[in-house]
Amino acid sequence: MIFDLHCHSSFSDGVLTPEDLLARAKERGVSVLAITDHDTIAGVDIAHKAAVTLGLQLIPGIEFSSQWGKGGVHIVGLGVDINSTELQAAVEFQERARAARSLAIGERLSKLGFPDALAGAQKIAGNGTLGRPHFAQYLVDIGAVKNINAAFKRYLGTGKSADVKYQWPLMEQVINWIHSACGVAVLAHPAKYDLTRMKMCALIDSFVAAGGDAVEVISGQQPTAMTLDLAKIVNARGLYASCGSDFHAPGQAWQELGSFGVLPDNLKPVWNLLGFK
Repeated sequence: MIFDLHCHSSFSDGVLTPEDLLARAKERGVSVLAITDHDTIAGVDIAHKAAVTLGLQLIPGIEFSSQWGKGGVHIVGLGVDINSTELQAAVEFQERARAARSLAIGERLSKLGFPDALAGAQKIAGNGTLGRPHFAQYLVDIGAVKNINAAFKRYLGTGKSADVKYQWPLMEQVINWIHSACGVAVLAHPAKYDLTRMKMCALIDSFVAAGGDAVEVISGQQPTAMTLDLAKIVNARGLYASCGSDFHAPGQAWQELGSFGVLPDNLKPVWNLLGFK
């Protein structure tokens, strides 16, 4: 069985609707899929209906923005009860935070000569959660930059002119939200935060101290050496291991649904906590 426990739909910064995302996962041979949109569960009900039709097993999920030290980290909640009042309150909190940040980004871009940036980004996001990738796509669409990477390098990346720092909730708070909704808290892609190995281990130790359950040992296509090193770190701390593509859009082979390595045999797979063996 292929478990892909991290992907995004058009309800956050993904391109595909939940229905199309499930259909693509089925075509790619995925057996169990978790949709983990950024700070929202809006697409889960739609995805569940599609999963029933396709005969695919769906795990309700979410990817929360969180704070560690001076930087942001992401924590995935797997198997959450989307009807939990605590989870719904958490989503509303994050939505307000994202709205405030997006307004500030729009104001900065307006001062830089892009007065319609906020409206343009909102149009691109549609019903999805508005975020920096939508502003980046707007800048691409109007010809201000060649591609999304260029938008981040010139305007939206850390320390750039339209970068707005935001104090997201601490890991303890996010993990409590997930646990209150009967979910499993997973530290997303720890090797992608541009940290030294020592700092990455410190991040994982903080995650453990905050009550975290599992770590993404595999996030999309990555070197085998990285997988084995993360496996060693996770095992030493008695954590469960997760894996996922972090899929956002077709045409990105390094993040294609179901297209990543297999968890090492000596790890405890997180799906054991979710009722799978």
